[in-house]
Amino acid sequence: MNINWFPGHMKKTRDLLKQNLSLVDVVIEILDARIPMSSKNPEIDKLLKDKKRLVILNKSDLSDDRSNQKWMSYLKNNNTQVILNNALTKSGVNAILKNCDKLMEEKRKRLELKGIKNKAIKAMIVGVPNVGKSTVINSIAGKKSTKTGNRPGVTKGKQWIRLKGNIELLDTPGILWPKFENQEVALNLAFTGAIKDEIMDIETLAYKFIEVLIAKCPFTIENRYEVNIDGKTTIQVMDEIAIKRGCVIRKGEIDYTRVSNLILDEFRKGKLGRLTLEEPEDIEKLMQNDSNK
Repeated sequence: MNINWFPGHMKKTRDLLKQNLSLVDVVIEILDARIPMSSKNPEIDKLLKDKKRLVILNKSDLSDDRSNQKWMSYLKNNNTQVILNNALTKSGVNAILKNCDKLMEEKRKRLELKGIKNKAIKAMIVGVPNVGKSTVINSIAGKKSTKTGNRPGVTKGKQWIRLKGNIELLDTPGILWPKFENQEVALNLAFTGAIKDEIMDIETLAYKFIEVLIAKCPFTIENRYEVNIDGKTTIQVMDEIAIKRGCVIRKGEIDYTRVSNLILDEFRKGKLGRLTLEEPEDIEKLMQNDSNK
């Protein structure tokens, strides 16, 4: 299953980031806490370099809590603060404002020495499609400032939004990158809905997702679908889930489209439990594999 997707508007967004980066003091980068590595766009890393950054591990209520703590430690450094956020309950709003202020502390002191006080913090918010960017912005703003939706590509162009805490925020459309050299990264993005289902083979995608669950957290399948996976192939597990959930058509034939949509939808809504599909140590393995090529 080869995934390679780079619509024209993605290039426009990348150019937009380049043009406006000099206007902002802080970049707020939103990652999906279930796939922090896969949702971390390497194009953004290249563009931002040493710019002050706040990383928000969004949808942290859907990811494993122990993994959340590991990722927070891994991503934090002198220029980067990291927080967890559940945008739907607005649990991280105060932390977002507090950490933006913390990142700007040194610059504010320098400005005050020059007699400049209460200067607004200019921030840019970035993230891959469907990572929850618009929902986070609306939570910080305390009002509906941007359109939201459970699909990629809702935000179409840049817009400045005034926030609490004397922050002016530049919103940008979600951006992926030109090609996915690592297909595991591409699959993770597809599992979480960062790539539109309409351009995917949904049945193969669900098959691959079950394959990942069998390898990383088999108990999830057993707990949710009451299916014993011992000694069974991926397709046999998929068939049993379909039968348990009534995803069959005439003469007991499996309705693969229906069961595929059901499995992916339940994962994205958190019905399979709190799952993290990759850990910081996976980065070390990936880097080691790349160096051996």
